[in-house]
Amino acid sequence: MEYNSIVFDAYGTLFDINAAAQKSALVSSNSLLKRNWEELGEIWRKKQIEYTWLQNILNSHTDFLDITKKSLDFALEEVKLDKEPLLRETLLDLYQTSEAYPEVVQVLKELKGQGVKLSILSNGTPQMLLAACASTKIEKLLDFVVSVEEIGIFKPDGRVYQLVNAQMGYKKSDVLFVSSNGWDIVGAAKFGFSTAWVNRNKKPVERMEWKANYELSNLKQIIDLFK
Repeated sequence: MEYNSIVFDAYGTLFDINAAAQKSALVSSNSLLKRNWEELGEIWRKKQIEYTWLQNILNSHTDFLDITKKSLDFALEEVKLDKEPLLRETLLDLYQTSEAYPEVVQVLKELKGQGVKLSILSNGTPQMLLAACASTKIEKLLDFVVSVEEIGIFKPDGRVYQLVNAQMGYKKSDVLFVSSNGWDIVGAAKFGFSTAWVNRNKKPVERMEWKANYELSNLKQIIDLFK
């Protein structure tokens, strides 16, 4: 394998974006939440991404935590749970102390043991990423954790991917960029990275000319790429 570093997206790739809604539903007595937590999580994530794109298109910027709060407010109203202020607070707290997908820690440990440099490039704020890395106990496995707040633009703007060189010092040819988001793969591939798409939910391939070099069902398969 010609790569000596892997740059991961964070949310949906390393951190489980549905864990907050699921955990809230498990401990709640609210039957509406118990029935609709999956829909709530899906709307929340969809709006989160839409709002980042709108910020880029409109040449505006507010950080990812603010976007996360606003998209949650939209999602809660959509599923008729917007009269539950304690639920909102709980969901935001759980989101910031993220859960990793089950295979993440072991995969990162194995890659680190092989001498592969491991980093994150994310839309998340530095504070959000620090909290998520600490709560999932992966912070010591990472060489760099870089936020788009360095430049105030969200993915998939090409200037975000330039941060890999500007902040980490890696050349394009050194890097395998890994994301579960098809649109992120499109942006990274157009920028010139080799890419691996973690297609956890068996989604169709994006109908764009920039494709992933590798399609994986989970992160465990990355280990095989480095053998």
